[in-house]
Amino acid sequence: MAMKETLAAPSTGSVQKHDDEWRAVLSPEQFRVLREKGTETRFKGEYTKMFDEGTYTCAGCATPLYKSTTKFDSGCGWPAFFDAIPGAIIQTLEPDGRRVEITCAKCDGHLGHVFKGEGFPTATNERHCVNSVSLKFNSSETSS
Repeated sequence: MAMKETLAAPSTGSVQKHDDEWRAVLSPEQFRVLREKGTETRFKGEYTKMFDEGTYTCAGCATPLYKSTTKFDSGCGWPAFFDAIPGAIIQTLEPDGRRVEITCAKCDGHLGHVFKGEGFPTATNERHCVNSVSLKFNSSETSS
């Protein structure tokens, strides 16, 4: 049973590019993670331990995905958020039924996975485990 969930209407229009177009605008590591569903090394990501105020956007298409107010330290080795900006992500149950993949609703870039019911003291009891390389950060000072 495939679960596909969009949390509201994403920003209008989708971003569709051929692989060669994506390679022209993404670093090799961003392409591997966003387009080929790779995973970056634990504890190596730029945003793992960053807790500045601002907004995290998709590195592929600049769609706002997460607010810093939903980021928390889960100890997992990747940036963790307990909720996304409404309409920003799509959650899809993977074929093995064990994990839920999260992708950008606008460009379909692979972000990571969401885990539910782990007991973290957050408003949703969810952990969106996101690859840093899938994100760009805009501080509150520059995004206002």
